[in-house]
Amino acid sequence: MIPERLEFLTKPELPPAQLADLFHTADEEIYLVGGSVRDAFLGRELEDFDFATRARPERIAEILEPWADVIYEVGARFGTVGARKNGRTVEVTTYRNEVYRDDSRKPHVTYSDDIIADLARRDFTVNAVALSLPDLEAVDPHGGLADIARETLKTPLEPEISFGDDPLRMLRLFRFQAVLGFVPDETAVEAVAEMAARLDIVSAERIRDELSKLLLAPTPGEALRMIIRTGLADHFLPELPGLAMEQDPHHRHKDVLEHTFAVVDKASPDLKLRLAALFHDIGKPDTREFGAGGVTFHHHEVVGARMARQRLRQLRYPKGVVDDVSQLVYLHLRPHTLKLGWTDSAVRRYVRDAGHLVDRLNELVRCDVTTANRRREREIQHRIDELEERIAYLSEQEELASLRAPIDGNDVMGYLGMDPGPAVGEIMSILLEKRIDDGQYPAAEAYELARSWALDRGMPDPGPVPAAEEE
Repeated sequence: MIPERLEFLTKPELPPAQLADLFHTADEEIYLVGGSVRDAFLGRELEDFDFATRARPERIAEILEPWADVIYEVGARFGTVGARKNGRTVEVTTYRNEVYRDDSRKPHVTYSDDIIADLARRDFTVNAVALSLPDLEAVDPHGGLADIARETLKTPLEPEISFGDDPLRMLRLFRFQAVLGFVPDETAVEAVAEMAARLDIVSAERIRDELSKLLLAPTPGEALRMIIRTGLADHFLPELPGLAMEQDPHHRHKDVLEHTFAVVDKASPDLKLRLAALFHDIGKPDTREFGAGGVTFHHHEVVGARMARQRLRQLRYPKGVVDDVSQLVYLHLRPHTLKLGWTDSAVRRYVRDAGHLVDRLNELVRCDVTTANRRREREIQHRIDELEERIAYLSEQEELASLRAPIDGNDVMGYLGMDPGPAVGEIMSILLEKRIDDGQYPAAEAYELARSWALDRGMPDPGPVPAAEEE
């Protein structure tokens, strides 16, 4: 009898029922496996489906081709063929054994003809349960269903074997801790501590993807603690453990590392924002100074932005992510420098510098408030409230989101008879600074500023402002 919670998998419009028909017609067995099974038992929504079969990749593609809207064979050399049908993604993988060579950065895959052998080589018992199709009979040789019920993360084989097969599973252990809220088995944690250096053979791209998934979990803080506790962070994010020794004078109730965890947990699950929260104080160890007033970290945002950029590049994050996260780190102290209120020019400059990141930056600044001093917390939050009110007010009055001078570089060159070059950029900077300081102003005034700049440098008088601009 099919358990009630799994009956939805029998719906004819869903891939499990459709692939069961396809593969059985082709005289091939097929199982629903991995996270799909785990999430089905947990009652989590399934958008994509994972399957396993003894059929080899070429045969899988042959079976799926008449059914799928599109076939993806990019993973075929690792035994996986992907497909999309009616907006849903499925992946079908040949039973396999997956083992790293000692010096390899990619797994060496050998195929198997046995679902039991395939399940033994999966990362955790909660992901090592298969459901035969179409009858949905559970194949659970490692007690995965019990571990799902206990919310425990254990490896099917000895953790040294599982982590030796694929060292990325050590990081994945803590990713699942963060995403599912399950507790890692202590033997697995001990194995990570002993084998952490093994992560060095894993490619930066695979580590990046696991870190991103971990950071998008509801509350990643505890998993990040475990990554540091086991020494795993030393091999892909070595700047993070160093924060544990640095006392933050503004958050005396917790060290900078604990403060960082708190900020990450408070931030919305947006990758750029969470990365910025993770890195926002990373420059403090290199800027720590002791003086009569205590410990200071002057310009840690500048150093931190540079360090964040370097680390994110090493982890192979896309350029857009690197640029935006480093800019958020660089700007995260900006609101604290304006304690006496937000003038119009200060708000314009803030919006200009933050650009499309302004909402993320405001949230980062709010999340950065983890002080136990409630009065101080209220003061800082009020300051951000005031900033957002000023941004909203000025946005109604002027085009605050696209600050620009009333004339452009072509206008300047045409009026002054100049060729492109640094001088044009200098003039445009002057015009933009006036826009930021004084608000909107007419094009005629911009031409007069350009004329004054030219006359000050001994250039010929360009004459009156262009007639069309005077009208």
